Amino acid sequence: MGDIRIFRKDGQEACELKGSSVALEKSLQVYIERNLEHLLGITFLESEYSTGKTHGGRIDTLGIDENGFPVIIEYKRAINEN
Repeated sequence: MGDIRIFRKDGQEACELKGSSVALEKSLQVYIERNLEHLLGITFLESEYSTGKTHGGRIDTLGIDENGFPVIIEYKRAINEN
């Protein structure tokens, strides 16, 4: 996703914001969960939600949108992470 760019409005000018990487997936997860409502309009429900014995996994962040639908967020440091 190297082609995604974010800009800040500065008067009548658009100023591109420089990106940076996050060393640890968990620090990004905590930041997003604390700001989920402001960033995405999603109500935070739970972190590291277990999917049960059948699937044996975890959902990094579980939330609910304005229509009452579940929202699942998974964090990856690289494109090729599963």
